[in-house]
Amino acid sequence: MLSRTADNLFWFARYIERADNTARILEAASRLSAMPIAYSGTSNEWESAVASTGTLPRFNESYDEPDAKSVVDYLAFSRTNTSSIKMCIETARANARAVRTALTAVMWEAINGAWLDLRRVDGSNMGRSALDSFLARVKEAALRLDGSAYRTMLRSDAYFFFRLGVMLERADNTARILDVKYNLLLPEHTNVGGGLDFFQWSSILRIVSADVAYHRIYRQSLRPWLIADLLVLRAEMPRSLAACYDSIRETLDRLANEYGRQGPAQRLARSIRTRLANAHIDDIFKSGLHEFLTEFVGENARLGDAIIEQYLS
Repeated sequence: MLSRTADNLFWFARYIERADNTARILEAASRLSAMPIAYSGTSNEWESAVASTGTLPRFNESYDEPDAKSVVDYLAFSRTNTSSIKMCIETARANARAVRTALTAVMWEAINGAWLDLRRVDGSNMGRSALDSFLARVKEAALRLDGSAYRTMLRSDAYFFFRLGVMLERADNTARILDVKYNLLLPEHTNVGGGLDFFQWSSILRIVSADVAYHRIYRQSLRPWLIADLLVLRAEMPRSLAACYDSIRETLDRLANEYGRQGPAQRLARSIRTRLANAHIDDIFKSGLHEFLTEFVGENARLGDAIIEQYLS
């Protein structure tokens, strides 16, 4: 496969996953901001939404304060933010169009239909119900694309590069959400595992569609260290870091078999997965969850660079 084709597939997948993640973050922020202050607390959920996407410094350059209107505009509709939902869908569609022959018909119909549908949405003065509808359509589009790829693509290098894009982006998103939300929800002078608000903690699980999974696995009320355990170390949870790296490692090994050789990307992926396999949540909290997640985000970015250098450049 041409490296240019592989690159288009890789970034097509990443931008779709990024749009889905941003929609989930905005949905959680919208729900929490609508709650009485006794439930939502004193933190600015809109600011945390921007921080979760890793774009807070750029947001502060363009907007005075992170309120509902400015954050929705920036994360959903802004053309100056290359990671806004609309820009992600537009860029994903451009990447897909460049490699249309590598996609199945249903995949092209899914991304083209999503682009045609969402480009008509006017983000100015959008009310709560209109925002909820827009975000639901974004999430549905991402699910259709993920499902159509899984069900219709030949298990060849095209599928493997698409899958790598999905899982690298998903791992980055999960780590950032957990890091930002955990530090935001742990008030000053409050001990780890103290009496934190149920609705705020459950927002983390809602973002990654893990609220039902949490109660099936742990069968108790929400606990910060158990939420972290679920999203970091539990491989049966599809959006956990462990699950993402099981898929990344397997996909890179299959690419190595396709091309007849391994390289830095395979070695780094195994190293990260081994670290996750040997970790225990108690040890992570003792050494610092923020430090652990910050290091993981950096390693995940280095793996992305290694994949690009090894296969896409």
